[in-house]
Formats: sequence, C-alpha cells, structure tokens
Amino acid sequence: MAVQYSCCETEFFIRIVIITLLVLFAGLMSGLTLGLMSMSLVDLEVLIKSGTPSDRKHAAKILPVVRRQHLLLCTLLLCNAAAMEALPIFLDSLVTAWEAIILSVTLILLFGEIFPQAVCSRYGLAIGAAMAPVVRILVWICFPVAYPISKLLDLLLGKDHDALFRRAELKTLVDLHGNEAGKGGELTRDETTIIAGALELSEKTARDAMTPISETFAIDINAKLDRDLMKLILEEGHSRVPVYYEQPGNIIGLILVKNLLTVHPADEVPVKNVTIRKIPRVSETMPLYDILNEFQKGHSHMAVVVRDHSDAELSATEKPTDARDVRLDIQGERYPQEKSLKSKRALKKWKSLPSDTNVNKSKSKKWSNDFHSEVLHINDEPLLNFTKEGEAIGIITLEDVIEELLQEEIYDETDLHEGSQ
Repeated sequence: MAVQYSCCETEFFIRIVIITLLVLFAGLMSGLTLGLMSMSLVDLEVLIKSGTPSDRKHAAKILPVVRRQHLLLCTLLLCNAAAMEALPIFLDSLVTAWEAIILSVTLILLFGEIFPQAVCSRYGLAIGAAMAPVVRILVWICFPVAYPISKLLDLLLGKDHDALFRRAELKTLVDLHGNEAGKGGELTRDETTIIAGALELSEKTARDAMTPISETFAIDINAKLDRDLMKLILEEGHSRVPVYYEQPGNIIGLILVKNLLTVHPADEVPVKNVTIRKIPRVSETMPLYDILNEFQKGHSHMAVVVRDHSDAELSATEKPTDARDVRLDIQGERYPQEKSLKSKRALKKWKSLPSDTNVNKSKSKKWSNDFHSEVLHINDEPLLNFTKEGEAIGIITLEDVIEELLQEEIYDETDLHEGSQ
C-alpha cells in the first residue's frame, strides 16, 4: 500500500496516536501474560494469608482473574496478536511497505516484548493488581473466541496446573531459606533442622529410632527390690524401667521409678508385687509419626519394638493396606504393616522422658483392643511369653522420636553426670 498521509496533517497525527496505543497495548498484553501466568494459585493463596499488607491486597485482586488460567491465557494472547497484526496496517499508511515492516518489528520487539516483560517479571504483582479490572473487561470481550479454546486446553492438558512441592523439594527449599545458605533467608540453623526433621519423620520407622534390646536396661519380674537393685535403678537415671519375664527379650511391662519411693530396700519386695504398667508392642516398620501420635495420647511413652515378618507372608493376591492404617499391639497380636524399612542409622543410647503425672483418660482403638486398664495384673497363672508372638528387638520412647525430629541428641542430667566422670 502506498503512503496516503504526509507529515503535519491531522490524519497523520491520528495514525501516530493509534500506532502508539497499539504498541503500548501489545506490550501490556505481553507483560501481563508473563506476569500473571507465572503466578500459581498456590503462590497467591500463600501471599493472601501470610504476605505483607500490600501483597495481600494485590494477591486478592489477582486471584479471581487467574483462577481460570487457560481462559486468561487465550484472552491475553488474542489481544496481543490483534494489536501486533493491526500495527503494520496503520504504519503502511504513513511509510513505505519495507519501512512499515522494519518499524513494526522494532517497535514490537523493544516496546511490545522486551521492556514490558522485564518490568512485569519484577513488578508483576502490583501491575497485575492494577490492571485486573481491565483484564476482566478483555475476558468478556474475547469470551466467544477464547472460551472454546480454553475448554479444549482444559480437556487436553487438565485444569489444574498447580504443582505442590514434593517432600524432597520442600526440604531443599527450606535449606535455601536458611541464613547459612547466604541467599538472604531468615531461618536459623535450628529452624531448618527441625523442619527437615519433621519432613523426614514419615519416612523413618521404629527401627530407625529404637534402642536395641542388648543395650536396654531392664529388670526381671521375679527379682527382689533389695538395696543393690534399687541402687542400680537409681544409678541408671531412667524414669521408666522395662520388666521382662524369664529372658530379657520377653518384655511384659514397665515400672515407674517414682512408684518405688515407698518401697523399703530392707523388705526385699519382689518386682511383681509393685505396680507394673502394660507396655505396647509395635512393629519395627511402624512410621514414627504414628508412634508419636499414640505417645501423645498418654497411655505410655515407651513401647517394645518387635520384628515384622508380615511383608514376607503377604500373598500376591492380597491387597496391601494403607501405610497410615497401623495397629499397635499390647496383648501379643500381630498386624501386617505395608510401610517398609527405609534406612537404618547408627543406634544410640536409650533414655526415657520424665514420667507423666496426668494420664489421658480417652482410650484409642489403635492403641489396644478392649484395653480397660493400664496396669498389668499379676496372678498365679503363668505369664505370657511374647517372644512366640514376635521377637522383641528394641525399645522406643517418646524421647527417641523427639530426637529424630530435632535431629540431635537430647542430653539430660544423667548424661552430663556420666560424661564428667
């Protein structure tokens, strides 16, 4: 098309204004495409709940606009394409054809792509919030064309594009936000360690945190609480002591050291005559999160870890149970566990937490079946041999789980006393 308008005519300035508006409009659409589409719904929800006051206002305005991502994408691209296609038409009426091509490409590249995207990538939240009403209007204008295309994209690609961080990715993200990473993060080393420990807790099992039976201090139920045994119990410094029958691997209960305050060593009272509390038995493959949840109910802060042979006994036709559906065993029964052992770390010395004075009165179905008493009643009948039901391989306490959460050893008064000797 030949040049129709020369300089300094009214139509010439009108074309200049239209060309300028088209370039700015194309740049705005290009910048909003980058700025708005780079914000996931999860990011906006996080900003709405925990961002700065200004970020909360901006995210609240943007969230309804980007909720239908494919419709928004089609609208912005249609508007951008329309502006870029119209630009050479108006340039062609002012300059020659080859000049129109060069000018349109240059203007679109610089002012319609590079500069707008650079600005919106840095200030996308504020610009997106300011232009949210305009984007709403454009969505309705382009709706007849954009909606069918967006529905096709929903059908082919799916509606939800929000990918949450996996556990390993979230752990890495937390590490990068630590102040030791040198990236300006605010999290301290202890905070990142505890968060990482909480993320890893579901992958660890009872075997990872237990104390082996060979390293556990336990007393025979037929022993007498004479002066030597009482002195040994006090020297160990534990608040709970496991009690076994016939052999150390057959743990049948535990005693609270505070209950021995009324026992006189000269009387040589048998252990079976004092209050012995029942001790739960858990599989070695039980996740630490489940053990922690049961410890919080107050029935016991100590459990016997038994060897799990259920994985080998499951047939190929059996449907595996959910890893979180775990049953604890007090009376010697066995329940299959699906969650397998992930890793094994170096075993550490066993310690127990101070005894509780308040016991939760609510009973848990996971903790026992028809479990009406926390006390083991001793009579003339032979005691149970739990080794036939499952080989005890260790003891796990609430403190062991907390140490896995903190990812460092908890030192009490007894540890400090022993270390100074």
